[in-house]
Amino acid sequence: RQSKKSKEKETISDTLSKNITMILEDLLKNYDKTERPSFRKGVPTDVKINILIRSMGPISEEDMNYSMDCYFRQYWRDERLSFTGLKNNTHHLKIDQLSLNVKMLEKIWKPDTYFHNGLSSYIHTITRPNKLLRISEHGDITYSMRLTIKAKCPMMLKSFPMDWQSCPLVLGSYAYTIDQVYYRWQHSSNAVAYEGKLKLSQFDIITTAYRSLNFSRNTDVGGFSVLQVVIALQRHTGYFLIQIYLPCTLIVVLSWVGFWLNREATSDRVGLGITTVLTLSTIALDSRTDLPKVHYATALDWFIICSFGYCIATLLEFAGVHYFTKMGSGEVYSLVEFPHLADLQIIDEEEKELEGGWTDNALKHTVSVISGFPNSATVQSFVTNTSELSPFEDFHQILPPPPPPPRSLNLSTSQREVKSNGRGTSTMSQAQTQTETTTSCFKQFLYCLMSNQEYRKQKTKEATRMGSTNSTSKIDSVARILFPVSFCLYNAVYWYSYFRPHTPFDWKNHILK
Repeated sequence: RQSKKSKEKETISDTLSKNITMILEDLLKNYDKTERPSFRKGVPTDVKINILIRSMGPISEEDMNYSMDCYFRQYWRDERLSFTGLKNNTHHLKIDQLSLNVKMLEKIWKPDTYFHNGLSSYIHTITRPNKLLRISEHGDITYSMRLTIKAKCPMMLKSFPMDWQSCPLVLGSYAYTIDQVYYRWQHSSNAVAYEGKLKLSQFDIITTAYRSLNFSRNTDVGGFSVLQVVIALQRHTGYFLIQIYLPCTLIVVLSWVGFWLNREATSDRVGLGITTVLTLSTIALDSRTDLPKVHYATALDWFIICSFGYCIATLLEFAGVHYFTKMGSGEVYSLVEFPHLADLQIIDEEEKELEGGWTDNALKHTVSVISGFPNSATVQSFVTNTSELSPFEDFHQILPPPPPPPRSLNLSTSQREVKSNGRGTSTMSQAQTQTETTTSCFKQFLYCLMSNQEYRKQKTKEATRMGSTNSTSKIDSVARILFPVSFCLYNAVYWYSYFRPHTPFDWKNHILK
């Protein structure tokens, strides 16, 4: 029995093979592959398209293109290839569809479909060319292939990285006009589909819209039938929040630490400001690596520029504090010893301008930074001898030119007292805390911008008379509140502006050119 069944199967397969061979030979006997179907009827050939997208990516902002791997299927009817269903009365066999080798494609007519906005596309050929060809008994042809398509995707990056992008794919006939070949989508409700749940690393697929339309390529031959599909994408912002937005925000907050540092800490505050600016520069350069050199600023650029502005404003704020409210050094220095005579530094500039030289009272009113005397008697004899001199030039003849002190100490008589301690050394009393004048912060800011030297001299004289050192500046006190509040308001406006709901998809924004 088994041998009989096997013989019957062999007979059936031989019969089918012979029938298929006979069918193909009969179909191709008088077939002209250069003539499109329905040409003799005077109607356009109807070509249906169906796309199944397997994967997408990469999507490049720098080159403004995207890639996708898909099954691209074309359907059309060629009645010249139709055959009646052959039936074997003995075995009750019927042939209603033929699956043919891809070499058969070279012998039949095919639509010259191409991608209008394509850059480079190729057919997968491993292990064999990924193509499929089927012919039904009525001449309906199914031509499927696996393609990797790389196409242009014009992008507007003003809202980057909170942007929405629409990547189109436009296809149609290269040579046949709309009167010769007409394209339309197969299964209008599901003509473009995705294999499984397609996920992208940088985007979410929001919607996929497709349509058929007529398109003119500025030629005299007429319009062309084309199909257009647009894939709407929304960018993921998580990467940019972690890598750029959060570090920039923390750097700006770090720059505000200088408001709580004493204004005497010049090197600390300047160093902190420069460090924050340089760090932001590094982040800014890195953020533009994968972006094209567009002529407009993106949303990310505006945020980095704002962060730059806050860090630079912090430096400028301290410059104003340092120039207009820091009148003394605010530091107490140890007395430097000299081998023979004291280094005399005249503090009060007003007394330098007195006419007629130096008098006894003027000399007593002047405070000298004295060091290196062996005992207190030297100080007394020095003052007694110099009191007999009237010209300022004679006074300098007694003293050799003093070496420059480590720092200029502009302190009045009320700031220090010279005391003898038995060993011939001198000590200084601690300076008191400076009190601010009643000048408003707004006026101080204007004076800073105008570089008002009269106001500068006035503040210097006030600090000298009061015998005080620096305290917390009112500018710093205001900046502690103004900078954080303004930065929070800026962030509220920024995120509200760029995270607004996106407008629905509209074909008016995707006019084919």
